[in-house]
Order: sequence, then C-alpha cells, then structure tokens
Amino acid sequence: MNLIDIAALHDIPREGARVVRTAQGCVAIFRTATDQVFALDDRCPHKGGPLSEGIVHGTSVTCPLHNWVFDMATGEAQGADEGRVATYAVQVKNGRILLDAAFLSRRAA
Repeated sequence: MNLIDIAALHDIPREGARVVRTAQGCVAIFRTATDQVFALDDRCPHKGGPLSEGIVHGTSVTCPLHNWVFDMATGEAQGADEGRVATYAVQVKNGRILLDAAFLSRRAA
C-alpha cells in the first residue's frame, strides 16, 4: 500500500474535518470524538454539498445543505435517503494520518 502522509491527527479537531485536494477531486478527512479517522469524497451525491462542512456525530456526517446523513465507514446514506459516497483507506500511525494513494489514482474525475 502506498501511503501519503496527510497531517497530524491533532491538526483535525475532534468531530471536524479537513479537505485534501487532488487532481481527481476533493477528499474529506474526518476525525470523530473518539479519534477514529475516515476519508470520503467531499461531495454529497444529492446536491453536491461539501461534506467536510457537515456535522460529525458518532461515525456519521450530516450534509450541510439538505441534512442527508452518511455512515463514514461505508459511505452509505442512512434513513430514508438513498445514495453513497466513495470511501478511502486511511489509518493513523504514530499520530500521523495516512491516506492510501492507490485509491486516489483510481478515482473517476
């Protein structure tokens, strides 16, 4: 696995996010209240809202535009909403957030 060092874990506030800009689009890196880290496309499939600006609660994020809720582990919309966002392999090692570069290179533009 080819890992890219994104940031220190403490660079992302608990229940917050940061955006990684790539040639293929933006990826939102989320940190939960319990220091779990998730990586998702930063674009809601409903109306294109920036998920990185959404509300993180547990292991879910709510889109700031129309309140669609996504499970950050699977990318699946929850409740009555139907849709999905891509998820990417991410891990924390020695306090650093590492993102799998192979997933980014295979993304559709």
